[in-house]
Amino acid sequence: MKKKKTPLRKCIACQTQEDKKHLFRIVRSPEGEVLLDPTGKKNGRGAYLSKDRICIEKARKNQLLSKQLKTDVNPDIYDEMLTLLEHPS
Repeated sequence: MKKKKTPLRKCIACQTQEDKKHLFRIVRSPEGEVLLDPTGKKNGRGAYLSKDRICIEKARKNQLLSKQLKTDVNPDIYDEMLTLLEHPS
């Protein structure tokens, strides 16, 4: 039986490749709205961050999401990711 490939993506903060399921996907929609994409299927330009407090804080400090998505990112996105880390649903 053939083993199914797992999609790998690179974290924009630590530059490590991980399974797509172990990363947050942040997307800039065609309308310009930036939001967290828990399904990983929304349309738009996406960026991936490891589910790690250090990576999230590094991305916030260096404005990595703003650079990657080429738009201003509301700081609430970072807070939302940190909340999801502390209280996974």
